Amino acid sequence: MTGFYSVQSSQDPQYFYQSERFYNQPQPAHEFESQLWNHCQHLDDKLWFDDGSQEMQVSGKASQSYGTPEAAMATGGYPGTSFAVSRSANGSPISGESSLTYPSGVNHSPGNNIYSSHVSDSSYLSDLDILQHKIREIETAMLGPEPDIAISGDNSVFGGPGKMSSEKDYIEQMMAIIASGDIKEVLVNCAKAVAYNDLLHAEWLISELRPKVSVSGNPVQRLGAYMLEGLVARLSSSGNSICKTLKCKEPTSSELLSYMHLLYEVCPYFKFGYMSANGAIADAMKDEKSIHIIDFQISEGAQWFTLIQALAARPGGPPRIRITGIDDVTSAYAREGGLDIVGNRLSSLAESCRVPFEFNAATLSGSDVDTIKIIPGEALAVNFAFILHHIPDESVGTVNHRDKLLRFVKSLSPKVVTIIEQEANTNTLFMPRFLETMNYYMAVFESIDVTLPRDHKERINVEQHCLARDIVNIVACEGAERVERQELLEKWKSRFAAAGFQPYPLSPYVNATIKSLLKNYSEHYTLKERDGALYLGWLKQDLVASCAWS
Repeated sequence: MTGFYSVQSSQDPQYFYQSERFYNQPQPAHEFESQLWNHCQHLDDKLWFDDGSQEMQVSGKASQSYGTPEAAMATGGYPGTSFAVSRSANGSPISGESSLTYPSGVNHSPGNNIYSSHVSDSSYLSDLDILQHKIREIETAMLGPEPDIAISGDNSVFGGPGKMSSEKDYIEQMMAIIASGDIKEVLVNCAKAVAYNDLLHAEWLISELRPKVSVSGNPVQRLGAYMLEGLVARLSSSGNSICKTLKCKEPTSSELLSYMHLLYEVCPYFKFGYMSANGAIADAMKDEKSIHIIDFQISEGAQWFTLIQALAARPGGPPRIRITGIDDVTSAYAREGGLDIVGNRLSSLAESCRVPFEFNAATLSGSDVDTIKIIPGEALAVNFAFILHHIPDESVGTVNHRDKLLRFVKSLSPKVVTIIEQEANTNTLFMPRFLETMNYYMAVFESIDVTLPRDHKERINVEQHCLARDIVNIVACEGAERVERQELLEKWKSRFAAAGFQPYPLSPYVNATIKSLLKNYSEHYTLKERDGALYLGWLKQDLVASCAWS
């Protein structure tokens, strides 16, 4: 979520993985679907954007025709099909959809094209299977096993021994799933095809999904639209250089800020996290005269409003408070300025509450923190709110910045450290994280659907600019470009323990306060306390976890 993106994110707001019309404004489903289909056509063509109009243009061949199955297989197209995209001088489509032309009277599945060819289906498929098998043997010998796909069995979307042994069986099963209208199941099978770079079946399933998903539909249709966009981006760029290939207009700073605030108000994710962290900090600092809080992603500083007010009312007078804030690119863009804006806002609040206050700014690069001033005698609290999953770990490079940062914080001898994170496991191989993303964000979209009506004029903007970016990044990107790397709280616990931290007990007051907060939201939200941590969920899906360490 930017922190689910809207509140916290490390991504540059000047680019995104989608086309300009998709993320520039809400649009009818058919326009989105037409545009989405344009992404997956001519995957080898060069895309660029004109600096003036920022319309997407396509260079190279206007169409490709495949006369034989062999030609289609060699180029990744459909046997017997022709792809064409026509655009006007300014780069906009001439017609509402790019044309996808099939021979008249023939079903559109790749299986039907293959079995209607002049080549014997049994001999052709047998030769093809042998060729694919030999190619995979050579690839494995030279490069080792594929590290980023976790699908057991034979390396084929057709399944292992005893399962779908022929393409005909596979096509028949896929057509049955498509006919059932199960968008999630079709997405999963499309992801498998993309994982194996099986362009023939991936493009077929993309074309089947296109009219079934919509940014203005029900939760599964909306989530499907963004996950499909991620698959198209992954297929066209293999998860690499997507940000360099596609650009789009961003919302203005004030628009983005309004979307962030709307998500903050309609869903309790952030309030839950902030309240649980503030409760732990207030409890740890109840007898301290001078407090220093380091916030590793301060965003708008909203988390500290209620804590300053609560400490101002403390018996015996308020303590002296110093907050060191670390900025992120998205928040700076939304507020149209640096951390001095946050500092002035918090200083004004503290002054009105007669709380001695000081604000400092710091920067974070990898796991290195600059300009943090530690003063002897101050009780230190450190806050990690929706930020640690953006710090690269051992799976990204030779330096494990994630664990290195925790060891650095431990060296500062804090009295309490709070962590708020999405309870999701997306720091994994492609297929497991695809499934995890689908299940996790399905719950998120359902929770939004209860609060914001589908005809709400800002709902699409909130989802596009605050959630879709994270989804596309998880699905489409690899390596350093994949900045969304969430882990389950159990994994975070092991990292904190390895850095030398001990669990800090929860305050019963915090649990009661959050239960009171949730009364203002849907009854489908759940609050669980488990093994020293709090979990906010939607029905059976945990969404956000929070705990404290010392």
